Amino acid sequence: MNSNDMTMNPADFHDDSASSLISNTDSYTDKTATKVITKKDLWKIGFRGLLMEGNFNFNRMQAGGFCYSISPALEKIHKNPEDLKKALKNNLQFYNANPKMFTLPLGLAIAMEESKEKPSTIASVKAATMGSVSGVGDALDHSVMLPLTLAIGSSIALQGNPLGVLVFFILYQSYRIPMYFWLLFLGYNAGVSALEKLSDQAEKLGRAANIVGLGVIGSMVAKYVKVSTVIELEAGAADISLQTGMLDKLMPNLLPMALVWLMYYLVKKGKSPTALIFGTLFAGVGGHLLGIF
Repeated sequence: MNSNDMTMNPADFHDDSASSLISNTDSYTDKTATKVITKKDLWKIGFRGLLMEGNFNFNRMQAGGFCYSISPALEKIHKNPEDLKKALKNNLQFYNANPKMFTLPLGLAIAMEESKEKPSTIASVKAATMGSVSGVGDALDHSVMLPLTLAIGSSIALQGNPLGVLVFFILYQSYRIPMYFWLLFLGYNAGVSALEKLSDQAEKLGRAANIVGLGVIGSMVAKYVKVSTVIELEAGAADISLQTGMLDKLMPNLLPMALVWLMYYLVKKGKSPTALIFGTLFAGVGGHLLGIF
């Protein structure tokens, strides 16, 4: 027998082994897609997700909370122990998104796990939604709903009614909780198609929420930031009030707006908010003692 006929190509053997290894790593052993997740399971997962920031850390951010939230679904979907280990490890990758709206990618991930998609595909979808969820969620929550509900509760509390705190809590949660669970069911039921819808509208929704938020903050500045001066200027035989005679005629609430812009500028420069709060307090007391404010 010719020895050349028995010669094996090492390169071919190596490539086949490597391809097989990569394929096995990025796929589940049991590829049978079966619908096993029920509405009860989604409600259970949603309530677990309320604690998703309980394990927040600066290494993987919210990864532990995301994995904790989705683990009941993974245990029900993956009966193969190795597949379950692979899914848990995959869902422990770095994650950071708005905690009120992260249930949308959570629902997407559950639907994809149930369809036995590749772990790398699921990880890519989670990473792709982080920016959209964070942008829209932070703008809507931090710039609109939180200041708005806080302003309503604060206005009641400032009138001497202690129920203002309860009003703020009820109003804020009445928007947050329904949206939180609705997004979870939306993500699961819509599947991957929800990703395309979110990506198309994320920029518009974020811009609109920021505009509304700026309007809310501006109205709060005019209503709750109080700065005025008692300085009077001499003009011949007449004394003119700097506040009512000049500043209010130029623009009402000019001093409060200037104070807010000053605080914003200092915060952007890296000044400590705590230091600015106490600095404003001391400046107000000192200005009053000197007869300026």
